[in-house]
Amino acid sequence: SPPVTKRSILGADPAYRTGCKLAVVDENGMYLDHAVIYPTPPQSDYEKSAKVIKQLCDRYGINAVAIGNGTASRETQEFFARVNRDEGLNLAYTVVSEAGASVYSASKIAQEEYPQLDVTIRGAISIAQRLRDPMAALVKIDPKSLGVGQYQHDVDQKLLEKKLGSVTEDLVNRIGVDPNSASVSLLSYVAGVGAKVAKAIVEYREQSGAFKSKQELLKVKGLGAKAYEQCAGFFRIREGKSVLDNTGVHPESYDAANTLLKCYDLPLITKEMIPSIAQELEIGEATLADIIAELRKPGFDPRDSLPPIMFRSDLTDIKELKEGSIVSGVVRNIADFGAFVDIGLKNDGLIHISQMSQKRISHPLEVLSVNQQLSAIRVVEVDVAKGKVGLSLREV
Repeated sequence: SPPVTKRSILGADPAYRTGCKLAVVDENGMYLDHAVIYPTPPQSDYEKSAKVIKQLCDRYGINAVAIGNGTASRETQEFFARVNRDEGLNLAYTVVSEAGASVYSASKIAQEEYPQLDVTIRGAISIAQRLRDPMAALVKIDPKSLGVGQYQHDVDQKLLEKKLGSVTEDLVNRIGVDPNSASVSLLSYVAGVGAKVAKAIVEYREQSGAFKSKQELLKVKGLGAKAYEQCAGFFRIREGKSVLDNTGVHPESYDAANTLLKCYDLPLITKEMIPSIAQELEIGEATLADIIAELRKPGFDPRDSLPPIMFRSDLTDIKELKEGSIVSGVVRNIADFGAFVDIGLKNDGLIHISQMSQKRISHPLEVLSVNQQLSAIRVVEVDVAKGKVGLSLREV
């Protein structure tokens, strides 16, 4: 999922008897505050729960809520929808996977990050941070705890661990990491860094302040020239001295990149011009193409091209739906016979496998995935009495 930026986020870990744990994080993912409310049975204390939400919103300017998808999730969504209606708030909420949150909350990493907080509050923090930046939050959790497949326990566990680690590292390096805000867990996945140097990077910025350039990374204890050569291209310094610090351009190519910036108008460079410019700069054509792509979009995050997170502020009334209505939703679960989609009702709607594609498919996973956002789904059946809705992706 794409990161949710420039928002203070409230993470909600729903439960019945023990209450819904809340945690507030700022736009940088830093923990601010926590609370526990009891809006669901057996207490069903709406008044006190709504009061707490209003106080947190007034204090921290919360404008997004991440609700865990576990026990009491639907009732918690109903509570926030009611708070919006009755209290005049405009909280945009969405449902976030809780997979691995309990594992993280009791982990050594969580204990080091939040030593004074209860395990349950750490779980709510994780849920909030998953909405803000899924990658940064999930790298703190053993990939095997995320429920990576129906048969994950039937395969060689060492091989699975190695493959999952490799995929995570590839993803982190493809997106890039800001050394001024990344956690030790995230930094350790950067090629050439590792856990020891990751800790040293965090210690350096805490003592000396934010990194102003990639070159400054060489001052970090344990990060020598060889490691720097390997990792520099994967760092992104948002407010660096040079525009190059916020790109994937490797420092070895800085001279060529600076000449390019000085002598050429980037938007006007065409494919036909690449060979002659590459020859002039004495670099390969592929390298030049990569440099141009980076300079045209400094700080580009490939996740930004993904569909935006689907927020809601109220629940849909099933009585408002009819055959032919077009709705949006998020895939919550997939079975052999179809997919269950959250369209804002009390119960998820069902897209039967026969309604997923114009062509014949043997399994829903051929066209859909869990947490996939669907912008246009056609309603083909509505049973108000049973609260059931049939959906289709055909002829939308």
